[in-house]
Amino acid sequence: MKNIIITGGAGFIGSHVIRLFVTKYPGYKIINLDALTYAGNLENLIDIDHSSNYIFEKVNILDVEELERVFAEHEVTDVVHLAAESHVDRSIESPLDFVYTNVVGTVNLLNAAKKHWKGKFDNNLFYHVSTDEVYGALGSEGFFTETTPYHPNSPYSASKASSDHFVRAYGETYDLPFVISNCSNNYGPYHFPEKLIPLFINNIITKKPLPVYGDGLYTRDWLYVKDHAIAIDTVFHKGTVGDTYNIGGFNEWKNIDLVILLCKQMDEKLGNENGTSEALITYIKDRPGHDRRYAIDATKINKELGWSPSVTFEQGLSETIDWYLSNQEWLTNVTSGAYQQYYTKMYEEGQK
Repeated sequence: MKNIIITGGAGFIGSHVIRLFVTKYPGYKIINLDALTYAGNLENLIDIDHSSNYIFEKVNILDVEELERVFAEHEVTDVVHLAAESHVDRSIESPLDFVYTNVVGTVNLLNAAKKHWKGKFDNNLFYHVSTDEVYGALGSEGFFTETTPYHPNSPYSASKASSDHFVRAYGETYDLPFVISNCSNNYGPYHFPEKLIPLFINNIITKKPLPVYGDGLYTRDWLYVKDHAIAIDTVFHKGTVGDTYNIGGFNEWKNIDLVILLCKQMDEKLGNENGTSEALITYIKDRPGHDRRYAIDATKINKELGWSPSVTFEQGLSETIDWYLSNQEWLTNVTSGAYQQYYTKMYEEGQK
């Protein structure tokens, strides 16, 4: 029997991980621990909300007393830690928010795990989900591997690098069993529309400009979120304790090429004349410290654990667009903030 805390489970990636674990492992108790900040949305999990092995705890990882209550009350055996502030633009505006959540919050979780597992770690695991941005930027060639030195260039990536180091330090100092994974850019259903793909889908639907930073030639490796959830499941169950795994899509795209492909697919699905969406592209001033290229070498997880992406980018993007077009009420709710009313309805008014 495992009682697993999944932090940030109401967020984009976290909701996919929660859904996978709840449905695939009915013998596990899955505790979704989420503060429900602007990007946390329980509507992402309506389909499994009443599952017998699923529990939601509205807790901020900065609240030490509440963390300790959850660990004790649910006899937590494992942690899959996804909760994080993750938007680079927001980190540039407010770095301290990222320090508190991503660094202090992670250390709070580590302390709670260390305290409640009491040094008997035979059946415990602290799985920390991180980002490829901790490695900094690449030139036109080469890939990030698990041994690439850290070189974060934004407050966001610096906070994630710090949290990675704390997890590893707790493993070395206290023998806390851990694994870390560093993943490339995710895309797919339930993505909050501040990130490139869902933002541009929403802007095309509402006929707003598509803001492309700089010259549009920034390159990223893209991974379908459902494939990331499967990778997390794989690392959690098969990964070597104390090891790191890079998770990537073997799928590099320059931003402008991605946007053009997105525009073409949107025009086809909306019945627009070809070029209608592309005409909305607007180049804007670059953001500070913008890394030129990220690319993940996911050979290790492929060879050692047998994981690889299941869909091409074109397939995944098409499925993603179809989901947003079929769920425009969800899109309207999250862009208006109305999705936050769901918690009140389900977890406050419903308890009266």
